[in-house]
Amino acid sequence: MTSDFHTTLHSLRVWDTPLPGFDADAAPDGPLDLFREWFVQAARAGQAEPHTMSLATVDADGLPDVRVLMLHDADERGWHFASHATSAKGRQLAAHPVAALCFYWPAVGRQVRIRGRVGACGPEESRADLAVRSRGALAAALTGRQSEVLGSAGELLRASEAAWERAGAEPDAPAPTWTRYVLAPAEAEFFQGDAARRHTRLRYRRTPAGAWTRELLWP
Repeated sequence: MTSDFHTTLHSLRVWDTPLPGFDADAAPDGPLDLFREWFVQAARAGQAEPHTMSLATVDADGLPDVRVLMLHDADERGWHFASHATSAKGRQLAAHPVAALCFYWPAVGRQVRIRGRVGACGPEESRADLAVRSRGALAAALTGRQSEVLGSAGELLRASEAAWERAGAEPDAPAPTWTRYVLAPAEAEFFQGDAARRHTRLRYRRTPAGAWTRELLWP
């Protein structure tokens, strides 16, 4: 098995298809417009689930934690996502309201990294976030207890079935701990891969006055 792992690992290649170019000098003044443009291009290039992203937080001991979740929006306020306030990420954000996001779109050889402070939206906006999602998403939110220790698979099955039935009967059922969050970017980096490893890295940084500065980084 170890031999198979190493043989497979070292046989893999990246970016074996033509990649788009990126003229950093022509990039917009702020990161939001460029992110939206790259997002659409990734989706049109066939990238599966371009709205999934890694979210990194820190726990009470200062140890990093990361998981993959879905982007709910990106606007002038920041990058939006949602979870239970009682989940591990929710508790970590309550104690340390800073986080980092990373999008990776191998279909176009691009990644976007964003860092900043995270704020929790109010109950009304959080309820509206859940209201527009699927019955399955509501059922999962109603099941609750995210990140808690699970006694058995049967326990989850029973709770999930009950939540699914309730979601069908009450499509506006409240999930009190469901919270929408917004990461307000202080820094955003756009990475365009290059087969010759001459990658382009453009970083935006917000100044104390609220404007954006841009700078290229060595790959």
